[in-house]
Amino acid sequence: MFVDHIVIKASSGKGGAGCASFHREKFVIKGGPDGGDGGNGGDVYVIADKNTHTLSHFKGKRHIKAKNGQPGKSRNMHGKRGEDAYIIVPPGTQVFDNESGELLVDMLEDGQKTKLLEGGKGGLGNTHFKSATNQRPTYAQPGLAGVEKELRLELKLIADVGLVGFPNVGKSTLISTISNAKPQVANYEFTTLTPKLGVVQVDEYSSFVMADIPGIIEKASQGKGLGIEFLKHIERTKTLLYMIDLANYRDPVVQFKTLQKELKNYSQTLSQRKFAIALTKADASIEEIVNDFFERLGITPTNSTKYGLDTTLANYFGSNPEFIIPISALTNYNIEPLKWALFDIVKNSEDASV
Repeated sequence: MFVDHIVIKASSGKGGAGCASFHREKFVIKGGPDGGDGGNGGDVYVIADKNTHTLSHFKGKRHIKAKNGQPGKSRNMHGKRGEDAYIIVPPGTQVFDNESGELLVDMLEDGQKTKLLEGGKGGLGNTHFKSATNQRPTYAQPGLAGVEKELRLELKLIADVGLVGFPNVGKSTLISTISNAKPQVANYEFTTLTPKLGVVQVDEYSSFVMADIPGIIEKASQGKGLGIEFLKHIERTKTLLYMIDLANYRDPVVQFKTLQKELKNYSQTLSQRKFAIALTKADASIEEIVNDFFERLGITPTNSTKYGLDTTLANYFGSNPEFIIPISALTNYNIEPLKWALFDIVKNSEDASV
Protein backbone atom coordinates (compact mmCIF):
# COMPACT_ATOMS: atom_id res chain seq x y z
CA MET A 1 0.00 0.00 0.00
CA PHE A 2 1.31 3.45 -0.93
CA VAL A 3 0.90 5.98 1.92
CA ASP A 4 2.37 9.46 1.49
CA HIS A 5 1.11 11.27 4.60
CA ILE A 6 0.43 10.20 8.15
CA VAL A 7 0.17 11.68 11.66
CA ILE A 8 2.01 10.00 14.53
CA LYS A 9 2.97 10.80 18.12
CA ALA A 10 6.57 10.69 19.24
CA SER A 11 7.85 10.81 22.82
CA SER A 12 11.39 11.02 24.11
CA GLY A 13 12.27 9.16 27.30
CA LYS A 14 12.01 10.54 30.84
CA GLY A 15 15.22 10.98 32.78
CA GLY A 16 15.85 8.55 35.62
CA ALA A 17 15.69 9.80 39.20
CA GLY A 18 18.87 10.37 41.19
CA CYS A 19 19.48 8.11 44.18
CA ALA A 20 19.58 9.24 47.82
CA SER A 21 21.69 6.71 49.72
CA PHE A 22 24.56 6.56 52.21
CA HIS A 23 27.68 4.49 52.26
CA ARG A 24 27.46 1.58 54.71
CA GLU A 25 30.51 -0.59 55.21
CA LYS A 26 31.93 -2.48 58.15
CA PHE A 27 34.70 -0.58 59.96
CA VAL A 28 34.00 2.58 57.89
CA ILE A 29 32.59 5.32 60.07
CA LYS A 30 30.10 7.77 58.58
CA GLY A 31 30.74 6.85 54.98
CA GLY A 32 28.68 9.75 53.66
CA PRO A 33 26.26 10.12 50.71
CA ASP A 34 26.88 7.88 47.67
CA GLY A 35 23.70 8.19 45.56
CA GLY A 36 24.34 7.90 41.83
CA ASP A 37 22.78 9.98 39.04
CA GLY A 38 19.81 8.85 36.98
CA GLY A 39 20.33 8.02 33.30
CA ASN A 40 19.16 10.38 30.57
CA GLY A 41 16.01 9.49 28.67
CA GLY A 42 16.31 8.20 25.10
CA ASP A 43 16.15 10.61 22.15
CA VAL A 44 13.92 10.35 19.07
CA TYR A 45 15.68 10.42 15.69
CA VAL A 46 14.39 10.46 12.13
CA ILE A 47 16.45 8.60 9.53
CA ALA A 48 16.08 8.61 5.72
CA ASP A 49 16.45 5.15 4.20
CA LYS A 50 16.26 4.63 0.43
CA ASN A 51 15.09 1.05 0.99
CA THR A 52 11.82 2.50 2.30
CA HIS A 53 9.42 3.80 -0.37
CA THR A 54 6.25 4.59 1.55
CA LEU A 55 4.98 5.55 5.01
CA SER A 56 2.66 2.53 5.18
CA HIS A 57 4.75 0.85 7.90
CA PHE A 58 3.40 3.45 10.36
CA LYS A 59 -0.14 2.11 9.92
CA GLY A 60 -1.25 0.75 13.28
CA LYS A 61 1.88 2.08 14.98
CA ARG A 62 0.97 5.65 15.82
CA HIS A 63 3.10 6.26 18.92
CA ILE A 64 6.90 6.10 18.73
CA LYS A 65 8.42 6.05 22.24
CA ALA A 66 12.01 6.20 23.39
CA LYS A 67 12.85 4.36 26.61
CA ASN A 68 13.09 6.09 30.00
CA GLY A 69 16.42 6.45 31.77
CA GLN A 70 17.04 4.14 34.72
CA PRO A 71 17.30 5.57 38.28
CA GLY A 72 20.70 5.96 39.92
CA LYS A 73 21.91 3.45 42.50
CA SER A 74 23.98 3.45 45.64
CA ARG A 75 27.78 3.39 45.53
CA ASN A 76 27.66 6.23 43.00
CA MET A 77 26.38 3.94 40.26
CA HIS A 78 24.91 5.84 37.33
CA GLY A 79 21.54 4.73 35.95
CA LYS A 80 21.43 3.30 32.43
CA ARG A 81 20.59 5.70 29.62
CA GLY A 82 17.26 5.07 27.88
CA GLU A 83 17.32 3.53 24.40
CA ASP A 84 16.71 5.90 21.49
CA ALA A 85 13.73 5.55 19.13
CA TYR A 86 14.09 5.80 15.36
CA ILE A 87 11.56 6.95 12.78
CA ILE A 88 12.60 5.42 9.43
CA VAL A 89 11.28 7.32 6.40
CA PRO A 90 11.92 7.39 2.64
CA PRO A 91 14.16 10.21 1.30
CA GLY A 92 11.94 13.17 0.44
CA THR A 93 9.88 13.02 3.64
CA GLN A 94 9.07 16.27 5.41
CA VAL A 95 8.43 16.21 9.16
CA PHE A 96 6.05 18.86 10.52
CA ASP A 97 4.88 19.77 13.99
CA ASN A 98 1.21 18.92 13.48
CA GLU A 99 -0.02 21.51 15.99
CA SER A 100 1.95 24.56 14.83
CA GLY A 101 2.48 23.48 11.20
CA GLU A 102 6.22 24.22 11.52
CA LEU A 103 8.53 22.26 9.23
CA LEU A 104 10.96 20.54 11.59
CA VAL A 105 13.18 18.78 9.06
CA ASP A 106 13.25 17.89 5.37
CA MET A 107 14.84 14.48 4.84
CA LEU A 108 16.42 14.72 1.39
CA GLU A 109 19.49 12.47 1.46
CA ASP A 110 19.73 8.74 2.01
CA GLY A 111 21.29 8.06 5.42
CA GLN A 112 20.43 11.53 6.76
CA LYS A 113 19.90 11.35 10.53
CA THR A 114 18.36 14.15 12.58
CA LYS A 115 17.50 14.34 16.26
CA LEU A 116 13.85 15.38 16.60
CA LEU A 117 13.22 15.12 20.35
CA GLU A 118 15.77 15.11 23.15
CA GLY A 119 15.30 12.85 26.13
CA GLY A 120 14.84 14.22 29.63
CA LYS A 121 17.98 14.70 31.71
CA GLY A 122 18.62 12.27 34.54
CA GLY A 123 18.40 13.61 38.11
CA LEU A 124 21.49 14.11 40.28
CA GLY A 125 22.11 11.77 43.20
CA ASN A 126 22.48 13.09 46.74
CA THR A 127 26.27 12.90 46.57
CA HIS A 128 26.17 16.19 44.60
CA PHE A 129 24.50 18.04 47.46
CA LYS A 130 26.94 17.40 50.30
CA SER A 131 28.71 20.41 51.73
CA ALA A 132 30.44 21.57 54.87
CA THR A 133 27.11 22.62 56.33
CA ASN A 134 25.08 19.70 54.99
CA GLN A 135 27.09 16.53 55.36
CA ARG A 136 24.07 14.24 55.26
CA PRO A 137 21.88 15.38 52.31
CA THR A 138 18.75 13.28 51.92
CA TYR A 139 17.67 15.00 48.71
CA ALA A 140 18.15 13.68 45.15
CA GLN A 141 16.77 15.18 41.97
CA PRO A 142 13.93 13.55 40.03
CA GLY A 143 14.55 13.04 36.33
CA LEU A 144 13.22 15.60 33.84
CA ALA A 145 10.25 14.65 31.70
CA GLY A 146 10.71 13.81 28.03
CA VAL A 147 9.16 15.73 25.13
CA GLU A 148 6.02 14.62 23.31
CA LYS A 149 4.98 15.95 19.92
CA GLU A 150 2.37 15.13 17.34
CA LEU A 151 4.20 14.85 14.02
CA ARG A 152 2.88 14.98 10.48
CA LEU A 153 4.96 13.08 7.93
CA GLU A 154 4.54 14.02 4.27
CA LEU A 155 6.38 12.19 1.51
CA LYS A 156 7.38 13.98 -1.68
CA LEU A 157 9.16 11.64 -4.05
CA ILE A 158 12.58 12.71 -5.30
CA ALA A 159 13.10 12.19 -9.04
CA ASP A 160 15.03 13.73 -11.92
CA VAL A 161 12.17 13.61 -14.43
CA GLY A 162 8.44 13.76 -13.72
CA LEU A 163 5.83 12.56 -16.22
CA VAL A 164 2.79 14.81 -16.65
CA GLY A 165 -0.21 13.99 -18.80
CA PHE A 166 -3.89 13.22 -19.06
CA PRO A 167 -5.07 9.72 -18.11
CA ASN A 168 -4.29 6.89 -20.57
CA VAL A 169 -1.72 8.81 -22.63
CA GLY A 170 1.03 6.21 -22.23
CA LYS A 171 2.89 7.34 -19.10
CA SER A 172 2.84 3.91 -17.48
CA THR A 173 3.77 2.23 -20.76
CA LEU A 174 6.74 4.57 -21.18
CA ILE A 175 8.10 4.18 -17.64
CA SER A 176 7.70 0.39 -17.82
CA THR A 177 9.53 0.38 -21.18
CA ILE A 178 12.55 2.49 -20.27
CA SER A 179 12.95 1.87 -16.52
CA ASN A 180 12.83 -0.90 -13.91
CA ALA A 181 9.36 0.19 -12.75
CA LYS A 182 6.50 -2.23 -13.41
CA PRO A 183 3.23 -0.28 -13.06
CA GLN A 184 -0.15 -1.62 -14.12
CA VAL A 185 -0.74 -0.95 -17.83
CA ALA A 186 -4.23 -1.14 -19.36
CA ASN A 187 -6.27 0.57 -22.04
CA TYR A 188 -8.50 2.61 -19.75
CA GLU A 189 -8.14 5.82 -17.75
CA PHE A 190 -6.70 6.02 -14.22
CA THR A 191 -4.87 2.69 -14.28
CA THR A 192 -2.19 4.50 -12.25
CA LEU A 193 -3.61 5.16 -8.80
CA THR A 194 -0.36 5.84 -6.93
CA PRO A 195 2.97 7.44 -7.90
CA LYS A 196 5.69 5.17 -9.27
CA LEU A 197 9.46 5.62 -9.37
CA GLY A 198 11.72 3.97 -11.94
CA VAL A 199 15.46 4.06 -12.61
CA VAL A 200 16.25 4.67 -16.28
CA GLN A 201 19.58 3.10 -17.25
CA VAL A 202 21.03 5.18 -20.11
CA ASP A 203 24.28 3.25 -20.41
CA GLU A 204 26.50 1.13 -18.19
CA TYR A 205 27.53 4.10 -16.04
CA SER A 206 24.67 6.61 -16.37
CA SER A 207 21.10 6.64 -15.10
CA PHE A 208 18.37 8.93 -13.81
CA VAL A 209 15.15 8.54 -11.81
CA MET A 210 11.73 9.01 -13.41
CA ALA A 211 8.44 9.55 -11.55
CA ASP A 212 4.99 8.70 -12.88
CA ILE A 213 1.89 10.13 -11.20
CA PRO A 214 -1.83 9.53 -11.85
CA GLY A 215 -3.28 11.38 -14.83
CA ILE A 216 -4.16 15.05 -14.51
CA ILE A 217 -7.46 16.30 -15.88
CA GLU A 218 -9.01 19.73 -16.26
CA LYS A 219 -9.71 21.39 -12.88
CA ALA A 220 -7.31 18.98 -11.15
CA SER A 221 -5.88 21.97 -9.25
CA GLN A 222 -9.36 22.38 -7.73
CA GLY A 223 -9.41 18.78 -6.54
CA LYS A 224 -10.97 17.02 -9.53
CA GLY A 225 -9.62 13.56 -10.35
CA LEU A 226 -6.56 11.99 -8.72
CA GLY A 227 -3.74 14.16 -10.01
CA ILE A 228 -3.95 17.01 -7.51
CA GLU A 229 -3.39 14.63 -4.60
CA PHE A 230 -0.11 13.46 -6.12
CA LEU A 231 1.20 16.62 -7.83
CA LYS A 232 3.42 17.16 -4.79
CA HIS A 233 5.41 14.12 -5.90
CA ILE A 234 6.79 15.98 -8.92
CA GLU A 235 7.53 19.20 -7.01
CA ARG A 236 11.12 18.05 -6.42
CA THR A 237 11.79 16.95 -10.01
CA LYS A 238 14.37 18.84 -12.06
CA THR A 239 12.56 18.34 -15.36
CA LEU A 240 8.96 17.74 -16.44
CA LEU A 241 8.07 15.63 -19.46
CA TYR A 242 4.64 16.50 -20.84
CA MET A 243 3.07 13.42 -22.42
CA ILE A 244 0.72 14.52 -25.24
CA ASP A 245 -1.37 11.75 -26.78
CA LEU A 246 -1.75 12.21 -30.53
CA ALA A 247 -4.39 9.47 -30.73
CA ASN A 248 -6.52 10.88 -27.90
CA TYR A 249 -9.98 12.35 -28.41
CA ARG A 250 -8.65 15.52 -26.77
CA ASP A 251 -6.92 18.00 -29.07
CA PRO A 252 -3.10 17.76 -28.57
CA VAL A 253 -2.59 21.53 -28.14
CA VAL A 254 -5.54 21.71 -25.73
CA GLN A 255 -3.96 18.85 -23.74
CA PHE A 256 -0.67 20.71 -23.45
CA LYS A 257 -2.17 24.08 -22.52
CA THR A 258 -4.58 22.53 -20.00
CA LEU A 259 -1.73 20.68 -18.28
CA GLN A 260 0.33 23.87 -18.12
CA LYS A 261 -2.61 25.75 -16.64
CA GLU A 262 -3.28 23.11 -13.97
CA LEU A 263 0.38 23.00 -12.93
CA LYS A 264 0.51 26.79 -12.72
CA ASN A 265 -2.66 26.89 -10.61
CA TYR A 266 -1.18 24.29 -8.28
CA SER A 267 2.31 25.75 -7.96
CA GLN A 268 3.93 28.73 -9.66
CA THR A 269 7.33 27.21 -8.93
CA LEU A 270 6.42 23.86 -10.48
CA SER A 271 5.13 25.53 -13.64
CA GLN A 272 8.52 27.19 -14.14
CA ARG A 273 10.51 23.93 -14.17
CA LYS A 274 12.45 22.96 -17.27
CA PHE A 275 10.21 20.88 -19.47
CA ALA A 276 10.12 18.83 -22.64
CA ILE A 277 7.29 17.36 -24.70
CA ALA A 278 6.83 13.78 -25.86
CA LEU A 279 4.14 13.27 -28.51
CA THR A 280 3.01 9.74 -27.71
CA LYS A 281 1.48 7.00 -29.88
CA ALA A 282 3.19 8.51 -32.91
CA ASP A 283 3.79 6.77 -36.23
CA ALA A 284 4.32 7.81 -39.82
CA SER A 285 0.58 7.92 -40.54
CA ILE A 286 -0.02 10.92 -38.27
CA GLU A 287 2.68 13.25 -39.56
CA GLU A 288 0.07 15.92 -40.33
CA ILE A 289 -1.11 15.95 -36.68
CA VAL A 290 2.48 16.29 -35.46
CA ASN A 291 3.24 19.16 -37.82
CA ASP A 292 -0.04 20.84 -36.88
CA PHE A 293 1.00 20.67 -33.20
CA PHE A 294 4.26 22.48 -34.00
CA GLU A 295 2.52 25.08 -36.14
CA ARG A 296 -0.14 25.95 -33.56
CA LEU A 297 2.52 26.40 -30.86
CA GLY A 298 4.51 28.68 -33.18
CA ILE A 299 7.52 26.35 -33.24
CA THR A 300 9.51 25.62 -36.37
CA PRO A 301 10.08 21.86 -36.65
CA THR A 302 13.42 20.43 -37.74
CA ASN A 303 14.35 16.94 -38.88
CA SER A 304 17.08 16.73 -36.26
CA THR A 305 19.64 13.94 -36.29
CA LYS A 306 20.54 14.68 -32.66
CA TYR A 307 20.76 11.55 -30.44
CA GLY A 308 20.26 9.36 -33.51
CA LEU A 309 16.59 10.30 -33.90
CA ASP A 310 14.38 8.63 -36.44
CA THR A 311 13.56 11.63 -38.65
CA THR A 312 10.37 10.24 -40.17
CA LEU A 313 8.52 12.87 -38.16
CA ALA A 314 9.52 16.41 -37.29
CA ASN A 315 11.64 16.93 -34.17
CA TYR A 316 12.66 20.08 -32.34
CA PHE A 317 15.53 20.98 -30.02
CA GLY A 318 15.68 24.43 -28.50
CA SER A 319 14.62 25.91 -25.19
CA ASN A 320 11.26 26.36 -23.51
CA PRO A 321 10.48 23.55 -24.25
CA GLU A 322 13.87 21.85 -24.20
CA PHE A 323 12.77 19.50 -26.96
CA ILE A 324 9.74 17.95 -28.64
CA ILE A 325 9.96 14.31 -29.76
CA PRO A 326 7.27 12.10 -31.27
CA ILE A 327 7.55 8.64 -29.67
CA SER A 328 5.85 5.27 -29.49
CA ALA A 329 6.64 3.17 -26.43
CA LEU A 330 4.83 0.24 -28.02
CA THR A 331 7.12 0.10 -31.09
CA ASN A 332 10.17 1.70 -29.37
CA TYR A 333 10.03 4.55 -31.89
CA ASN A 334 12.49 7.28 -30.74
CA ILE A 335 12.64 5.77 -27.21
CA GLU A 336 16.44 5.52 -27.06
CA PRO A 337 16.92 9.15 -28.24
CA LEU A 338 14.35 10.25 -25.64
CA LYS A 339 16.40 8.63 -22.86
CA TRP A 340 19.57 10.43 -23.96
CA ALA A 341 17.80 13.77 -24.42
CA LEU A 342 16.33 13.59 -20.90
CA PHE A 343 19.66 12.49 -19.45
CA ASP A 344 21.39 15.50 -21.02
CA ILE A 345 18.93 17.90 -19.35
CA VAL A 346 19.35 16.18 -15.98
CA LYS A 347 23.15 16.19 -16.29
CA ASN A 348 23.23 19.85 -17.34
CA SER A 349 21.00 20.76 -14.38
CA GLU A 350 23.37 18.96 -11.99
CA ASP A 351 26.42 20.67 -13.51
CA ALA A 352 24.75 24.08 -13.20
CA SER A 353 23.98 23.52 -9.50
CA VAL A 354 27.60 22.61 -8.62
